[in-house]
Amino acid sequence: MTKKTNIKKNKKAEEKNQERKPGKTSKSTTGKNIKNTKFNNSYIDSLEEKIISQEHIDIHDFESIGAGQSTQKGVHKTNSSVANAGRKKLSKGKGDEDKAKKRKTRSREFAIVSYIFVGLFIMMIGYFVYFNLFLAVDVINSPYNTRQTLFEDRIIRGEIQARNGEVLARTDIYDDGTETRIYPYGSIFAHVVGYASHGRKGIESLENYSLLASNTFILNRMGNAFAEKKNQGDTVVTTLDVKLQEVAYSALAGYSGAVVVIDASTGKILVNISLPDFNPNTIDAEWEAINSNTEDATLLNRVYQGQYPPGSIFKMLTLLAYMRENSNYEEYTYECTGSITVGEGEEAVTVSCFGETVHGVQNLEQSLANSCNTSFCNIGLLIDNDAFATLAKEFFFNVELPVQLSSSISQFTLNSKSSEGESIMTAIGQGNTLVSPMQMAMITASIANGGILMKPYLIDRIESADGNLVTSYTPTILNTLMTTVEAEVLSRYMTSVVEYGTAAALSGNGYTVAGKTGSAEATEGTHSWFVGFSNVDNPDIIVSIVAENAGNSSGVAVPIAKQIFDAYYR
Repeated sequence: MTKKTNIKKNKKAEEKNQERKPGKTSKSTTGKNIKNTKFNNSYIDSLEEKIISQEHIDIHDFESIGAGQSTQKGVHKTNSSVANAGRKKLSKGKGDEDKAKKRKTRSREFAIVSYIFVGLFIMMIGYFVYFNLFLAVDVINSPYNTRQTLFEDRIIRGEIQARNGEVLARTDIYDDGTETRIYPYGSIFAHVVGYASHGRKGIESLENYSLLASNTFILNRMGNAFAEKKNQGDTVVTTLDVKLQEVAYSALAGYSGAVVVIDASTGKILVNISLPDFNPNTIDAEWEAINSNTEDATLLNRVYQGQYPPGSIFKMLTLLAYMRENSNYEEYTYECTGSITVGEGEEAVTVSCFGETVHGVQNLEQSLANSCNTSFCNIGLLIDNDAFATLAKEFFFNVELPVQLSSSISQFTLNSKSSEGESIMTAIGQGNTLVSPMQMAMITASIANGGILMKPYLIDRIESADGNLVTSYTPTILNTLMTTVEAEVLSRYMTSVVEYGTAAALSGNGYTVAGKTGSAEATEGTHSWFVGFSNVDNPDIIVSIVAENAGNSSGVAVPIAKQIFDAYYR
């Protein structure tokens, strides 16, 4: 049955072939088919190149090939098969492209994560370096660091010395191994050297790390370690001058207050006196009584932490503020009648010159030399309050004082909303203005140095117990607070204060002085102030003195300054 069916199919195929007449095939049709075949072959080649190069291919490219224009069945089949192959290649190309995109996305994500981890690692290394360079000593010196006892178990606390080698603090060891901290000068250096029991204060705290470090010869240290003996701690050599400290201490005796003396050209702190004081040799026995005496604030280092109304010594800044706003400041005049009143009724504020003195017509220099309150009240009314506040901030008001020992933040409250009464009180250093003796010493130092402020510092060098240098400190410029012209004008005006003004007791002593006196009214009384510098043309030392409740500045602070200057040039 199958065989018959195949025979029939073959016969039908032969009949169809016989019916075909090749000779009747149209020449034009044949030519067209040949032409289309050539077209499709070249187009297929270009399409394959696109596929290989993964260029964008429109699906219609294949459809045009598949459709062709040839009526020949063989060509149509060829075109269809090529189109199908093209579609497969296109599909495969798109798949490869998607995979490549996914790989790129994964690579990008991996790179981002890697960069983050590398960045964190670099930040960690950077902080580690920063910590060791800038924070390690502070952390070790912190009284809250309980691991300090580990150093004390291995190191005998080192000495603290004055600039010329005098011992200000040492540790004595007795036969039974007991250690006692000794302060040979007793209370004279109490606040600046500090103490090392009941916590630490002063240089004992500032240089705790150095005092409990030993840089003696390494073989000696190794030998002591094997013998279970302690090594001697390093020696801290300060900038303090014993002779000047003793003179200043004696001069201020009987008053609460502070004295600070700074070397003008370097910023070295030569004197730091704060009264009332305590004896660090007996502080263990007296600790409870001293610590509970809040009225005298015995433990307060008034040089850095005392907050006082500055009174007339603040007029130096008031004067500078006026100069900066008025280029014709040399033309300023004011007629003093002994008092001035601003406001009306309950808001009226009256300020008088000391003793209600009538100074008459005053220019700027005379206003400062005679400390004419009414003239400076007038200046205060002429100054822009916001500009004055900006100037005050430049001179460390309302900001942390850049010094080594702990300090209080000073206060300046004047602003654009302040009343006229507040303006005139601020201009003469009263009102809400508060300042420390160290800050006023720094302001005075910038005037003495032509506008440049040297950074005040207490430590000259660190030596090993056997005398080898470990670290030394050199003078550094902290900031430029004013122009040389401004400094020269202020220096000239302050010289007039000594030549014929309120500090005339400092003239004619074999050295020149520029300064400013101040009598600052406080709740409990009047504080006596003096700030100034000696050897005006080439300044040597800066002094800042406040005697609490001592009355007129000329009667107390100026004589103290004279004793210090005399001792320095003696």
